[in-house]
Amino acid sequence: MKNMKKHFSTIILTAALSASTLSCFAQKQPASETGLSAMVPDKEQLDKRMQWFDNARFGMFIHWGVYSPLACSWNGKRYNGYGEHIQRMARIPVEVYKKEVVAGFNPEEFDAEEWIRIAKETGMGYFIITSKHHDGFAMYDSKVSDYNIVKATPFGRDPMKELREACRKAGIKFGFYYSHAFDWGEKNGVGNDWDYDNPGGDKLLGGRDWWETRKEFLPVARKYVDEKAIPQIRELIANYDPDIMWYDTPHKLPVEECIRIVKATREASPDIIINGRAIAGFDRYDYYNTNDCPYEFSNYGDSYWEGIPTTNNSYAYNENDNDYKPASFFIKLLVKAAARNGNILMNIGPMGNGKFSTPDRTILKGIADWWKVNGEASIRGTKATPLAVQSWGETTRKGNKLYLHVFDWPEDGKLCVGGLLTDVKRAYLLSNPQKSLKYVRSGKDVWVDVPLNCPDAVNTVVVLECTSELKADSRRRLSTTQPVDYLRTFDARLEGNARYGGEEVEAQCVQNMTQKGDAVVWSVRLDKPMTYEVGIAYVAPAPKYEDELVEGDAGKEVRKASKGAAGVYSVTLGGKRLTKKVRNGADITEAVGTVTLPAGEYDIRIEPESVTAVELFRPRYISLKPLKN
Repeated sequence: MKNMKKHFSTIILTAALSASTLSCFAQKQPASETGLSAMVPDKEQLDKRMQWFDNARFGMFIHWGVYSPLACSWNGKRYNGYGEHIQRMARIPVEVYKKEVVAGFNPEEFDAEEWIRIAKETGMGYFIITSKHHDGFAMYDSKVSDYNIVKATPFGRDPMKELREACRKAGIKFGFYYSHAFDWGEKNGVGNDWDYDNPGGDKLLGGRDWWETRKEFLPVARKYVDEKAIPQIRELIANYDPDIMWYDTPHKLPVEECIRIVKATREASPDIIINGRAIAGFDRYDYYNTNDCPYEFSNYGDSYWEGIPTTNNSYAYNENDNDYKPASFFIKLLVKAAARNGNILMNIGPMGNGKFSTPDRTILKGIADWWKVNGEASIRGTKATPLAVQSWGETTRKGNKLYLHVFDWPEDGKLCVGGLLTDVKRAYLLSNPQKSLKYVRSGKDVWVDVPLNCPDAVNTVVVLECTSELKADSRRRLSTTQPVDYLRTFDARLEGNARYGGEEVEAQCVQNMTQKGDAVVWSVRLDKPMTYEVGIAYVAPAPKYEDELVEGDAGKEVRKASKGAAGVYSVTLGGKRLTKKVRNGADITEAVGTVTLPAGEYDIRIEPESVTAVELFRPRYISLKPLKN
């Protein structure tokens, strides 16, 4: 994986990096503008090969290699970050890596059938594993390079073959991660700048786009692609018949080389699925990948897409990282993805002995318990619904069946399905389909009587069987009963130059609010007058002022910041405007004011009143706390 783990403040202060990140879907350019129009997959063929992927909704990602026994430590020093990057972080020479890391790799407790059994019990419909990561070591019996698990380690077995066979037995689709552009183990490869004078590493020798300044290295890199990358890709496809080839870090190679790799892949297997990190500047091939470690998702249009979370903050095993997320996080993330026609490829980093760690097993068991009751019906094979995001959770559908994923259970036992226009013929808990629930229509909403005690504290699924195709009012119904209603900016409509940030926790906010006309907008509906306390969460890096003066809104000269965020923002609700000056910080949560709203339909808007820095701020959500009727 790309080493995308950064401090929040660093993300905010380096907006240019976000703009160049391949996995920022909102910033992709049309293929015709990037010179890649010939690479756009045929729509009919794409839909055909993506059928199983679109149905699966859930997969297991495995980062496992000779780096795993190191557990992100080297010579007594403990490292933070991605465990698979230990060779780069510790700058371990290739010859030392071969003698002290590769030569001792012997995961005797590895059991392919156990891995796949766990994946299937957890609900995964496909499985992708690292066949070669950035260290250049092949985790399979490669005839292209002796730098592989069969020839260079005492283990002497081909785990990729064993996993492929286990997937076939279990009816799970199988795929390979292959680092096609980054290889620290090869003198001709890109990225190793501690052993060699190679571009693409941390020193950025020749710059990020090294092929513009280090033209002498172009034939060297092409030699690597011709003699290792493409031959190994063809070898993997011929010997294992994978369903997906999952590529990464394409910005390390010139676009032309990535295009050649994709063409070779497609020639070797016309029906294979190729992920979105194959070609730099073209953020999807067959489908789009989110940033690493996603927490939120926006609207990705009609593209196939996949979120790639991991259990802690590392993809390979890192004993120094105990920041594990609970099973509930992944259940809700899986639902958010399915509700937006997307998949989750959830990563596990097995230990060096070939076993899953205890925290990973605990997380997987928690998901498996929920999936056993709910997943096959409410996730697998589902589609997005026409309903707006609900204040209590998300919705998915299969045909005329509507699945309500209730994250925040109503304390009064009254669940309001806002905006459902289609009539309902039956309601019940997915966990107890024999017992029908009472329901009643009230205008554009359907109210369901649910038990006072929440059956599943993480996500209870309520099923509504509707009489016909689902139809809905597109406006979000504001809650009049919940303690707080949160309106996330990733669920909003953007105007002007505003754009979504990355999906990872550091950047899950709207960016590029630089002038009037840039706005975050929710179209909402309220069925009775309500008074709310309005709050907001945002990010605003401190401005850096230079000696530049610009004309202010009232004709006064004001200092203009060269960096950071500053100004005055407004939140408009039902024609009532609340304004406030931006405070600086990496995680600001503040009250904006109190407002009494009439019943009716209107927009809620966040927009600049004045901007006195490079940007106004980066909003994350609006909160509405009911005070009184």
